[in-house]
Amino acid sequence: MAATLTTSTEELADSRVRVRVEVEPDVVERELDGAARSLAGDMKVPGFRQGKVPAPLVIQRLGREAVLDEAVRRALPGWYGQAIQQARIATVGDPQVDLADMPEKGAPLQFSFEVAVRPKATLGDYKGLEVARREAEVDEEAVEAEVERLREAQAALETVERPAGPGDFTVIDFVGTIDGEPFEGGQARGHLLELGSGQLIEGFEEGLTGASAGEERELRVTFPDEYRAEPLAGREAVFATTVREVKEKRLPEADDAFALEAGGFDTLEELRDDIRRRLAEHEGHAIDHEFREAAANAAVERATVEIPHDLVHAKAHELWGLSSRRLQAQGIDPARYLEVTGKDEEELITESEPEAEQALRRESVLAAVVAAESIEVADDEILQSLREAATAPGAKPPSERKLERSLAKAKAEGRADALREDIAMRKAVDLIVDSTTAIPAASAEAREQIWTPEQEATEPPAELWTPST
Repeated sequence: MAATLTTSTEELADSRVRVRVEVEPDVVERELDGAARSLAGDMKVPGFRQGKVPAPLVIQRLGREAVLDEAVRRALPGWYGQAIQQARIATVGDPQVDLADMPEKGAPLQFSFEVAVRPKATLGDYKGLEVARREAEVDEEAVEAEVERLREAQAALETVERPAGPGDFTVIDFVGTIDGEPFEGGQARGHLLELGSGQLIEGFEEGLTGASAGEERELRVTFPDEYRAEPLAGREAVFATTVREVKEKRLPEADDAFALEAGGFDTLEELRDDIRRRLAEHEGHAIDHEFREAAANAAVERATVEIPHDLVHAKAHELWGLSSRRLQAQGIDPARYLEVTGKDEEELITESEPEAEQALRRESVLAAVVAAESIEVADDEILQSLREAATAPGAKPPSERKLERSLAKAKAEGRADALREDIAMRKAVDLIVDSTTAIPAASAEAREQIWTPEQEATEPPAELWTPST
C-alpha cells in the first residue's frame, strides 16, 4: 500500500525544481510501528522472547525520536520515489534532501528536495525528414571468414611425431614451485595447451616451443604484478613440465562433404548462399537500427534544448551507474574495469559527458514529441513489453496471470510510469521514422558538397543532415 503524500513543485533556474512533501500522520505512525517491530529483533527484555517485544515498549525504551529517526531513514527512499511520480518530473542525478524536525505524534512529517530535471525541448521539424540510409552489402570476405570459422569448428586434433610449434597443441603435466615450495593452482595433469593462445602466463608457452613428446623442460616465468592471485603477483615460479603429446589441428577441406557436415547442405555453394542470406539479414537489422537512430537524431538536431553543464555531468554519473550494474551482471567488478582502463571513475564520467549530453537532448526531444502527439500507452502495451522482456529465445512466454502480477507489482513499486514512458518514447521514434524519407547514402554525401555563399563551407544545410558515424 502506497503512502499518502501531498506534494508541491517549484521550478528553479538551470533545469532544477524544489519539491515540498508532506506525509500524513497515520502513515508516519505506521512506519514508526514497523521500525519498532524491526528493532525488537535485537532487544532482550525480561518476560518477552527475543523479537517479540511489543512496539510500544520498544518506543518507550529507545525513545520515540530514535525510533522515528530509523523509521524515516527506511521509508524516505520510497516516499521520494512516490513524490517524483506525483510531481510528474523526470529527475537527473541525485537529490538534495532537506528534512524538517521530527514531528510530534499526530502531526505530519515534512521534507523537501531539490533535484535536476530533464530540460524541456522546443521542437523543430520532426516529420517529413530526409535521412541517409545505406544499402545492405555482403562482403565476400565475410562469407569466406564464416566458412573458415565453420572449418575451425569442425577441426580435429591429430597426434604428430615432431617438435611443437606455434599453433600446435601440447598435452602436458606440470608442477609449479616458488622458492622450492608448490603453490595452490600450480599443478595439472593432461592439460591441453595451444601454443600461442596466451592461455597461460607469458613465457610458459614460449618455453614449450620446439619440445617433443616425452621431453621434460623446466620453465621459469614471472607472474605479472597485477596478477589476480595476490600471493603470486610479481613472483618468479619454476614449472617442471613433461610433454606427453604434440597435436596438430587439421581443418577439413572446404568441399561438398564439409558443407553436408557443417550445415546439412548438398554443396559448398549452397552453404555459402545460406551464409550470404544470414549475413544480409543481420546487416538489414543493423541498417534498420542505424536508420532509426539517424531519424531520431535528425529531429534532435532541429530542436532547441538548453542543457546546463551540471546537468550533463549528473547524467554522465547516471550512465556510469548503469554501466557499473551491467558489468556486475556480467560478473565483472567495476573497480577492476577501471583498473584495466587505467582511469579513475571521475575521469571516465567526464569523458562520457558528450554521450550524456546527447542522451539528455534525445530524451527531451522525444518527451516533447510524446506530448505534442498526445501519445498514450495502455496497460496492454506494458504487458507486451514485460512479456518480451521475460521470454528467453525459444522459451515459452510467461502466463498472462504472471504478467498481470508483474504489472501490479511494477505499479505498486512505482516502476510502471518509467515503463510507460519508455514505451511512449519508442512510439515517438516510430512516428518520426514512419514519416522520414530514406535517401541513398551516396546521394546524401553528394548533396553535402553543395555550397552557396550564404553557407559556411564546413557547414552543410540543416535539411541535408546525415547521421554521424
